[in-house]
Amino acid sequence: LGLARNPRLEKLLAPTMDRAFEVSSHTGKPARRFGEWQYSTLETWSRQRRVIGKPEITQRGENPRFIVTSLPASRNAARRVYEEIYCARGDMENRIKEQQLDLFATRTPGRLMRVNQLRLWFSSVAYVLLNELRRLGLAGTRWAGARPSTLRLRLLKIGARVRVTAR
Repeated sequence: LGLARNPRLEKLLAPTMDRAFEVSSHTGKPARRFGEWQYSTLETWSRQRRVIGKPEITQRGENPRFIVTSLPASRNAARRVYEEIYCARGDMENRIKEQQLDLFATRTPGRLMRVNQLRLWFSSVAYVLLNELRRLGLAGTRWAGARPSTLRLRLLKIGARVRVTAR
């Protein structure tokens, strides 16, 4: 889970943030490091938990982030938990949001389950088709990373463009 930053967490992260700043200053490129601690809130948590901190230095400045995990440190390095598990989870949530908002997966007004199920299938097939269009047909173009709503509006809804009129 993501954890809101606070002065106590920022103090714990300070040495790691300093290392990231040194690397960024030396290379002139963004830098990210990882730190982890056993941490407990002052009032709400009943025990200490593993917190992973990610200080990142970008062109926009410092970008500290914190997550709480129950995954054991012995088998899960901080970088792996953050990049491969936590970020992947966020990416999955973004794909679900695209499905719901851009491809209308939440439109299930039918009284019968079969009707709603068919609508969800249409939405799912549309997502697969748009994903394959991005992966195969639009690879290497500015549209390769576009959201389904953008592809729908910019590529699929425009059948023709009138350049000359009779007026």
